[in-house]
Parts: sequence; structure tokens; C-alpha cells
Amino acid sequence: MPGPSRAPRAARPRGTLTYDKPPLSLDALVGRLSERGLEIPDSERARRYLRHIGYYRLSPYTIPFQQGGPDHVFRDGTSFDDVLDLYVFDRGLRLLVMDALERVEVAMRAALTDHMSTTYGDPHWYVSATHFRRPNTHDGLLRIVRNTCNERLAGSSDAGQDLLVHRSALEHYLTAYGSPELPPSWLMVETLTIGQLTTTYRNLSRRSDRTAVAGAIGLSAPVLESWFQTYVRVRNVCAHHGRLWNLGLGVYPAIPSTTTISWLQGTDALPDRSRRRIYPVLVSLQSILDSVSSRSSWASRLHALLNDRPPMNLSGMGVPEGWADDGFWSRHLT
Repeated sequence: MPGPSRAPRAARPRGTLTYDKPPLSLDALVGRLSERGLEIPDSERARRYLRHIGYYRLSPYTIPFQQGGPDHVFRDGTSFDDVLDLYVFDRGLRLLVMDALERVEVAMRAALTDHMSTTYGDPHWYVSATHFRRPNTHDGLLRIVRNTCNERLAGSSDAGQDLLVHRSALEHYLTAYGSPELPPSWLMVETLTIGQLTTTYRNLSRRSDRTAVAGAIGLSAPVLESWFQTYVRVRNVCAHHGRLWNLGLGVYPAIPSTTTISWLQGTDALPDRSRRRIYPVLVSLQSILDSVSSRSSWASRLHALLNDRPPMNLSGMGVPEGWADDGFWSRHLT
């Protein structure tokens, strides 16, 4: 039976101010940074970075180096390269997180389609409303898949002129088979975004199915639901190349209450101040990798990225001092 519906969160009110800031040239933007105390030994180099990165993409990385207050004055000795180094680090973090998310997301797709298809002996199981709790959400799933199929048929063929270029599996199904109308489950899941995949999982009507899918990647059903809600937000930030290292995500992974789920081992390994930072997301990704890719070097690469970062950087991520000594991480680093 469907659980109790949650009342939608009330929208926050709009602000009352009028935005009237004029656009500024690159020279003016470099000048603004210099006037605020940022050391810029090579103005042309700074203009080049601002031209190709964008001032408003780079400006959030200046905040940790400021004294605080409305004037945005920099602390003495802060250079343009300090800001740029933090930006480059964050890019490396996003790429590393996306690498883990790819494996986790692919494993989730496989777990969903493998369990449902084999359990019910039906490669088109998702077409039946009996497998879902909310009819409107199920209708939305079918509409998404149908629209994807129609767009693929309306587009140009994937087929190339030589043997090395092949049509996509979806195009092959649509141009080879007239029935059933929609593709089998293992093609259907590939049409979904991570958000749509998470919604489809949450809408499964039987607890036993949700439990089995979660178990295939080393989780319980409530933990999978929580973690993937966070991953939707994290993946969107990464896909749009946004600031990740100290971003408030708004939704954070639940802390497992059972030892059957891989997690930090020390009693103080996740301080309260770290729970609403990116660090527990990194732990959760490694937890799933422990199940789906146990020989992965991801933890080692994360350690290499974080090992020489300044305390300010790690604090903003919620990474506690001595984090790599916890058995959860150290077994991957020796």
C-alpha cells in the first residue's frame, strides 16, 4: 500500500529588491578584484581566465579568501592564483565524483531492470501499472519513454557507412520491432535521467522489490532512496560544472543504522558539523563502490586529491582531521 503522502513544501517568498547592477568589462572586473586587495601580478593573464571561465563562475571561489563584510575585501597576501587553485581543485573534485556517480548510477539501472524483469518474467514489466504505487507517476514514466522513442524515430539514423559505426540499441529495437510499442526494460532504463530513475524506484509498489534492488548494490531500501535523492542534486551540480566543494546541497545522505551497509567505523568519524557538507556524500559513494566495484582505486584518487589541501578547504567539505585513518578508508589506501 502507498505510504502517507507528504504535503508539498511551501515556496519561499521572492525578494523585494530590484537588480540594477550594470554589466562590466573584463578590465573593470579585474580592476574590481584588485581594488578589493587581490594580488594580480599579471592583469592580462587574469583577463584571459575571466574571459573563458566567467567572473560570476569564479567569484564564489574568492569568498573563503575575504575578510567578511559587505565590501568583499581580501585578506592580506591573497593572490589570483590562490583563487584559481581552489577553482581547479573543485573541478578535479567534480570529475572524481562524476566518475563514482557513473558506476553507482549504472549499477542502479542494472539492479532495477535485472530484478524486475527476471522476477516477473517480463521484459516489459514497467508497462503494467500493477508494479507501481502512484498511477500519475507511472503515466509520466510511460510518457517519458514514449516521447524518447518518438524523438529517436523522428531523428536521423545512427547507422554509419562502415562497420565501426552502429545504430543505438534503442534505434535497432524501434526500427526492427513493431510490437510491443515500447522497448524492453533494459533499454527503458537507459532513457531515464538519474532523477527519473530514482522516481521510478520510489514508485515501485512492493517493498520486496525495493528491498531486492537496494540489496543488489549493498543498501537497504530507505538508504538507497535517501542517497539517490542526494545524488540527483550532486549530479546536476557536476553536470553544470557548478561549485561543489563547499556547496549547501539542501539534501544529505542518511546515515546507515545497520552494520550490513559499508560505512565509517570510528565513533567520531563523522562529526555533527560534517553531516551537512559534501563529505558524507563521498563516504556514501565509496560505500556503494565497496559493493559494485570493490577493486576500484577511487578512494586512493580521492586521497591524492585531498592530501595536500589546506585546512580551510577540508573544513568547507566537512572532511575531519585524520579522515583517511578510519578503517573505512584505510583499507583502500594500503
